[in-house]
Amino acid sequence: METKRIAVSGASGLVGTELVHELREFRHAVRQLVRDRASAGERDNVFWSPAEGVVDKEGLEGHDAVVHLAGESLFQVWTRQTKERIRESRVKGTRLLAESLASLRDPPAVLICASAIGYYGSRPPGARLTEDSPQGDGFLADVTGEWEAAADPAREAGIRVVHLRFGIVLSGKGGALAAMLPAFRVGLGGKVGSGDGAFAWVALHEVPGVVRFLIKNEDIEGPVNVVAPEPTTQETFTETVADVLDRPSFVRVPEAVAKLLPGGMAEETILASTPVYPAKLLARGYRHRLPELREALRRELGIAVSA
Repeated sequence: METKRIAVSGASGLVGTELVHELREFRHAVRQLVRDRASAGERDNVFWSPAEGVVDKEGLEGHDAVVHLAGESLFQVWTRQTKERIRESRVKGTRLLAESLASLRDPPAVLICASAIGYYGSRPPGARLTEDSPQGDGFLADVTGEWEAAADPAREAGIRVVHLRFGIVLSGKGGALAAMLPAFRVGLGGKVGSGDGAFAWVALHEVPGVVRFLIKNEDIEGPVNVVAPEPTTQETFTETVADVLDRPSFVRVPEAVAKLLPGGMAEETILASTPVYPAKLLARGYRHRLPELREALRRELGIAVSA
């Protein structure tokens, strides 16, 4: 891949940090969108403030690609206020960026936006969800639909737009897996409810390769499921985590207990069934770096394979 000029929002987050590191390893020129004016001036970054509706448009001129990853974390208690912040951070920030890119003299060829498999809602484990599957029901499905639609101004201006519908991103550094690790490491990890629901995941170290693939392949646009080739089940996932850590996995959290979490968080995250497949990536010949769950967990947790 030739050297590209790439701007990244959310660059200090879990996915953004990994992405920026790899892009620079491949000699791409990366500028970060930051919310601190001083930092933008000192480090040749681009200032933006979604809360104020402000973007340094001049700083965005002339980039080949923009990767938009910024957004409020889902991993917190879902109060009414929290859910509104989750919605606003995704929809408002994306719309502001899309409108700004659409108005540039020299806009990027592609805008790659974070999204989520929450778009599909919860489905029976036997379903097979691809990018052509319809939108589901629930808070996350509604938010994700609005989130993707917020990029329309860029699309209408002729910019290729790609939506990264992430599965659960596995990393020992943060996110869902990192939150589970303390319990698993003391032998208290296990499934929630029946454990039968489909669990679509992707290794953190997979994501930069996917993004570079999407920048290069100019015929890919719209939603792209960023997940491993095959989903697993929640029960198999928890058993594999325990096995990789060499710990037991006999604890079962009743579904009724999980549902005590406010705002429907358990139903839409922990208990949701997401049989999602990366149809577009596979059709275009993408080869996953970490297609197997056990291998991915070992890589993300820094656990060597025994001889």
